[in-house]
Amino acid sequence: MATLPPHLPGTRIERPGIDATETEVIAAMAGRPRPDLVIAQSEFDLIAAARVREALNVPGPWEADVLPVRDKVVMKDAAARAGLRVPRYLSLPAALAGAEVPWQGRTVLKPLDGASSLGVATFDTVAEALAGLPAGADPDGFEVEEFIDGAIIHVDGLAVDGVPVVVQASRYVGTLLGYAQGSPAGSVQIDTPPSLVEWTTDCLRAVGITTSLFHLEGFETPDGPVFLEVAARFGGAGVAESFELATGVHMPSVQLRALSEAGAAKFDVRDCGPDARYGWFVWPGHLLGDKFCEITGTDRFRDDPRVYRWVERAADEPVSQTLSYADYDVPIAGIVGPAPTEELDRFLREMFAAVTVTAAGKAATDV
Repeated sequence: MATLPPHLPGTRIERPGIDATETEVIAAMAGRPRPDLVIAQSEFDLIAAARVREALNVPGPWEADVLPVRDKVVMKDAAARAGLRVPRYLSLPAALAGAEVPWQGRTVLKPLDGASSLGVATFDTVAEALAGLPAGADPDGFEVEEFIDGAIIHVDGLAVDGVPVVVQASRYVGTLLGYAQGSPAGSVQIDTPPSLVEWTTDCLRAVGITTSLFHLEGFETPDGPVFLEVAARFGGAGVAESFELATGVHMPSVQLRALSEAGAAKFDVRDCGPDARYGWFVWPGHLLGDKFCEITGTDRFRDDPRVYRWVERAADEPVSQTLSYADYDVPIAGIVGPAPTEELDRFLREMFAAVTVTAAGKAATDV
């Protein structure tokens, strides 16, 4: 409610926030005209929005349509049926019941509907992964998949009727799993050749993404990209900001226009060229064990001309104790560019190696 512009025309309905989102929204709509659209801008609201559409008979994706972008086994099933290369995988209940696991060695255990690598763990063997379910967790909510050793890319943009109309690829520096485990992460934009756009289109069609933002992740291999997962939303951290700097397109705005206005997907896209790429970086604070942190080693990076924006917590500013990519929650975050991909990649790696973030300890608790 606080972020809605006050001049925005419409009726604001505040729900209690006690029951399931779809239950409260459907109840709030009782006696009101059926909406033309139901839009979810959070990944965690996609299923709820689908259930609202279904209950109110509103056009758009219903729950069965949304599952391929929320359930990672259903997602990879769809990608594999479409002929895309995917990591070998198995639902955890099937693996625990004795189904053959068709790979050996490093294995990833992950929640079916997870995001931001929360709850994801990597093990050296399949057996260790099968025994690695967190205490009290429901096996039905997990899968296992083979570990793929390779750089991870993400491809972001807007699709209309299943076709990307604006698209930009990036390569991670560090990983989101590493971030969840306490290491800094970021990404830098790379070339987006026609072959990568074609692969992206195939991935979107496989999981049924039509008119939506998308955040697609895959592994780079000598034989081409391997599908990892895709979300019907814009990427977190600095993805949307760096995307807008490179293309001139503000993703949440163009999504709303594409959904609500016929022909609104036609807009100018800026091409900054290979020497004007952007990227983002962020340091986690959720594993520090302290609300306050001590940051060292930033002096030679903070004012570097390749830094577009730098956000750093002061000694008396708390950091979030839960995983977050938001600037206001973390010790350090920012945007880099414009510069060539290789230069930005090198800059982030040097910064990640030199900067340290530690718990401030007693001195901070006395602030």
